[in-house]
Amino acid sequence: MRWSGQELTTEQAGALPGLARLNNLVRSVRTPEFDGITFHEVLAKSALNRVPGQSAMPFGWTINPYRGCSHACTYCLSPETLILMADGRQKPLWDVKVGEAIIGTRVEGSYRRFVQTTVLAAWNTRKRGHRITLGDGTEIVASGDHRFLTERGWKFVTGSMSGDGQRPYLTTNNKLMGFGLNGLTETTQPQYFAPSYRRGYLTGMIRGDGMMISRDYPRRTGGGSKVRLFRLALADPEALNRTRLFLDQEDIHTLTRPFSAASETRRAINSIYSGKAANYAQITTLIAWPESPDVDWHAGYLAGVFDAEGSCSQGVLRISNKDDAILANIQRSMEVLGIDHVLEDARPNGVRCVRVTGGLAMRSKFFNLSGPAIDRKLSIAGRAVKSDAKLQIVSIEDLGATMDMIDITTGTGDFIANGIVSHNCFARPTHNYLDLDAGKDFDNEIIVKVNVAEVLRKELAKPTWGKHPVALGTNTDPYQRAEGRYRLMPGIIAALADSGTPFSILTKGTLLRRDLDLLAEASRQVPVDLALSIAIYDDALQQAVEPGTPSTKARLATVTAIREKGMDCSVFMMPILPFLTDTRAHLDEAMRQAKAAGATGVLYSALYLKPGVKEWYFHWLEEDHPELMPRYRELYKRGAYAPKEYRQWLAERIHPLLRAHGLERRREDPATGGIRSTALTGSATSPGGTGSGSGPQPAGLVPPSLIAAELPLDLTPTLF
Repeated sequence: MRWSGQELTTEQAGALPGLARLNNLVRSVRTPEFDGITFHEVLAKSALNRVPGQSAMPFGWTINPYRGCSHACTYCLSPETLILMADGRQKPLWDVKVGEAIIGTRVEGSYRRFVQTTVLAAWNTRKRGHRITLGDGTEIVASGDHRFLTERGWKFVTGSMSGDGQRPYLTTNNKLMGFGLNGLTETTQPQYFAPSYRRGYLTGMIRGDGMMISRDYPRRTGGGSKVRLFRLALADPEALNRTRLFLDQEDIHTLTRPFSAASETRRAINSIYSGKAANYAQITTLIAWPESPDVDWHAGYLAGVFDAEGSCSQGVLRISNKDDAILANIQRSMEVLGIDHVLEDARPNGVRCVRVTGGLAMRSKFFNLSGPAIDRKLSIAGRAVKSDAKLQIVSIEDLGATMDMIDITTGTGDFIANGIVSHNCFARPTHNYLDLDAGKDFDNEIIVKVNVAEVLRKELAKPTWGKHPVALGTNTDPYQRAEGRYRLMPGIIAALADSGTPFSILTKGTLLRRDLDLLAEASRQVPVDLALSIAIYDDALQQAVEPGTPSTKARLATVTAIREKGMDCSVFMMPILPFLTDTRAHLDEAMRQAKAAGATGVLYSALYLKPGVKEWYFHWLEEDHPELMPRYRELYKRGAYAPKEYRQWLAERIHPLLRAHGLERRREDPATGGIRSTALTGSATSPGGTGSGSGPQPAGLVPPSLIAAELPLDLTPTLF
């Protein structure tokens, strides 16, 4: 494989710094044919991957020639892990959306610095959990395949010094990079709409930067007039809008008008004001110092006074004022929230500053516990990744249980999880398969095991190899676009067939047609099982939900081509989208087209929406089909699964169609790991099961561009 002139240096490759230190990296390559993608060519130490013993798969071994969408190292973090957003705030991983701006890191010169990046994708799965505990009390729950940045480079949570599992891994001798949590958890986040937080914010903002005018003007003719005026003028619209909103919630309605125009050196300033005596009196009551404020008041007060009088320059957070009462309450609130601080000496003008100490860790804690409105004061972009926080690893505990986990792909290849620099997976940005258009739907980092066929032949030749069924397409699509360049599959097919090893292939890629002669020849030597993932049979909907993927027509043509070679081919119609693809007309047309293409069976399941995926899918639905939102919220109000009643209804609708079109699959072929069971109904069936009872359920991960039978390895027979 020669891509002349396209090889990159280690510095140019950049996004995968851990690879550069491994001895199996051949080179990193970019080519105009795959705009925006870097291929990291590696020499694989092994080709066969054993499926975990607890898996319900009908096969025990897989082969993944590419690691571009692998579930083996994705979905690595607990959903409650706090992610640092670009505005300086942190929120739980399950609430992070594709397209949002977050903080990652990048090496610039001699320093690694925090930089803004974008979330390109998010996934869910179930993995065995490990808890990493640090010296400052920070805890992170991750899978063994997740990587964190240490003072000695990127390291996996688990590994070994030798053998097949050899890789750099965490020990208690390591210190992680970042700033930690300092006791911060999701439950300590400020309650922005609590009445006491609202009043605390108004107290800090109005006392810090507002104007309360109360004047009596006598008249020459006797008597007088009273002026009661409230005014707040700010250049930052976030703080002005929050103040106006909070006042509205107290039934104090204000007017808005320009205060000063923009100039070459100053931003425009707008103001809110009210000249009503009743409003003035109510505001005066609201901002009075409370005798026994609660934690939410203290959080709101710090947010308000910081938005009014705070600064964060060169990484130093200060709040300035002359008023002794304001300064005393700033210190009191910081003590309540556990924010380390000092009161600086007075300046010549009488202004004193309360300065937050403890570096980035304490600054992050301040932002997250108080929740200021002004984003420009919160960002850490450009700051060097260094900290005095106690981030030495204290313990690494195998939790001994499989649990829900999530991972995200970002533009920098990393993100900040619980205050720690965390590597993301090698996943393509918006889809778990790699057969979409380059530069749009591919991830920008693809691992290619260039010697996988040679290594596989050696493994299959061992006397201990029992010719067990091997499945391809379980973690990565073997017929992604890169296969057109690297041509790894012909060697893999030949090695399996020559060794007498039965195998199955599951793909969305039409590139499989290139190897049909090889597959037909292999099927005369060993059992071979083939399947195409084709979920949607309405062209407009398919393009909206699966942008960039091969069309339904192209995939059906691949089914036909397989059948013309004399081989069976199944169609996986997963997931069925409620109210979109579950109509009798759509299902009947889908069965008709699958049958016409020559499919020998169809399997299906209902839409499954895990946290993180649910929000992503609902966002798409809100834009494309807002009329369906009430029905979806009702259908999925109890969790990720469609209700049992819906799944039974779907089964009653689809089973007669399967029978009518002759597309039921009633047996399982243990020889290939291929699926020959009764069609799935939204509850996975064990061999011989009915599919209508309880038990593990296929978990199709289906944000708009993740549609297509995306099933967790440990729950269902097949992934694509």
